[in-house]
Amino acid sequence: MDSLSFDGLDEAGFEEFCFDLLRALGFVNVDWRKGTGLAASPADRGRDIVCDLERADIDGTKHFETWFVDCKHYKKGVPPEKLQGLLTWGQAERPHTVLVIASNFLSNPAKDFLKDYEDRNRPPFRIKYWERPTLERLSQGRADLLDKYLLGGLRDQNEILAAEQEFFDKVWHERHLLFRHRVESGQETAPAGIWERALQAAEEVRHRYGEDQLGPYDDFEWGMINGKLSALRWVLGDDWDMLDT
Repeated sequence: MDSLSFDGLDEAGFEEFCFDLLRALGFVNVDWRKGTGLAASPADRGRDIVCDLERADIDGTKHFETWFVDCKHYKKGVPPEKLQGLLTWGQAERPHTVLVIASNFLSNPAKDFLKDYEDRNRPPFRIKYWERPTLERLSQGRADLLDKYLLGGLRDQNEILAAEQEFFDKVWHERHLLFRHRVESGQETAPAGIWERALQAAEEVRHRYGEDQLGPYDDFEWGMINGKLSALRWVLGDDWDMLDT
């Protein structure tokens, strides 16, 4: 699995990923404290998720540990001030563990802050944090989870749209060359304004991809190009065999 990137998810999407990951890891009573249809959860009382983890003692007895989980979706390092709410509510309600899950990394000041907090306050709970490398390790082999969030090697929508545009351009350009031959040989006519725009568009396509990438195609290559355009359009919501240009 290549390095995960959560940048394509919004804040709520990353929280939902964490919710599903915790359940996949064996946590139970997993409660996503979203409480609103909005993207953010402003009244979550310091944690986004509350869950329990079953533990077994050496004598075989079992008990549950309560975890408070705060999900931080940041492209840059999470700053220390964004961790205060979790710790405050942890002190008030005393779970067994408080966990910060970061879509990328905690900032170095945030890590120093957590260590100093433990040393000075001796909190009645463990403090843990999972950064992106830990999420990669914990997600390894969980194809259903990764594919649900387009994290398991599936193309994101921007890549699909770019590929659809490329094959649209190639199909259009080939059709343009056939129509141009008919116009220049006198078999068809085209209004002057439309013809000028078509010539300009064809020049832009050649500049974008290079003439060596625009044919001539043999029958197999032409079939592949049309098939790829059809498949990409199907993924984007069109019916099969939609090849209009």
